[in-house]
Amino acid sequence: QVQVVESGGGLVQSGGSLRLSCAASGNIFSIYSMGWYRQAPGKQRELVATITNGGRTNYADSVKGRFTISRDNAKNTVYLQMNSLKPEDTAVYYCNTIARLKAIGPSLGYWGQGTQVTVSS
Repeated sequence: QVQVVESGGGLVQSGGSLRLSCAASGNIFSIYSMGWYRQAPGKQRELVATITNGGRTNYADSVKGRFTISRDNAKNTVYLQMNSLKPEDTAVYYCNTIARLKAIGPSLGYWGQGTQVTVSS
């Protein structure tokens, strides 16, 4: 199957920066897109940013201009550079990979375990 592992979370002061990384591994034939979602306590999981294998990006309005998603296709790795962090960015950040395991077959979504990001005021 597919393993998705995030790293890079932590505690940072308001206005600071963090960089998250996510690597997908396993029996992967191809990856269509990778992305980041977050879930704050008591709230639903929400999209932060996604990037396709062609480099097309999509951002939540709340992070535009502050966060940048990038991807290393050769390493099946996606990064999220988070600048000008705010307390409301505090959440568990999850990586999602949409991958195909065979040349002919469905593309399915795979989730990591999540990494905590805490922004203090």
